[in-house]
Amino acid sequence: MKKLYVTTICLLLISCAPILTKNVMQEGVYDFRLSELKQNPDLNRGNLFILGGIIVKTALTKEGSLIEAIYVPVNSMGHLKSPGTSNERFLAIYRGKDILDPVIYHEKREITIAGEFAGTRKGIIGEMEYVYPLFNIKEIYLWEEIKASDYYRYPPYFYPLPHYRYRGYPYYDYPYYPYYPWWY
Repeated sequence: MKKLYVTTICLLLISCAPILTKNVMQEGVYDFRLSELKQNPDLNRGNLFILGGIIVKTALTKEGSLIEAIYVPVNSMGHLKSPGTSNERFLAIYRGKDILDPVIYHEKREITIAGEFAGTRKGIIGEMEYVYPLFNIKEIYLWEEIKASDYYRYPPYFYPLPHYRYRGYPYYDYPYYPYYPWWY
């Protein structure tokens, strides 16, 4: 019985751990708006920001690996808050020894980065000109891919937090959840 308690406590502590290193999470700003950075780029240049994103594309350039992503706010642990609610995009450059392979860092993958704000850069989305905030990546975390079978099988009104993912329990991979609520 004691082993069960110890295991449960360890799992709870691990689930509360930050995604990026602790000192980066303490140093970086995670509660901000990209529009504020674009309006005053000189004020924020060199500051460390923690932000999440959904990758639009990844390219290998002379500068390094360049990621274009849709901005997603993060909480104090680096977890994505609500994907898909932002219309803003950003660019992030990784200048490390390794490359961020476009096959792995492909479209629709979720990331959390710690990036130093480097200013703005003009680009094109479709045929429209767009001003991107540009970040130099210090740390990056690539989230696991989401599959349809990863979601909890109860209807959305039964469990109101559909953005949480449940993995590992064998019944979640079956087409239907084996236990039904009493009203079915």
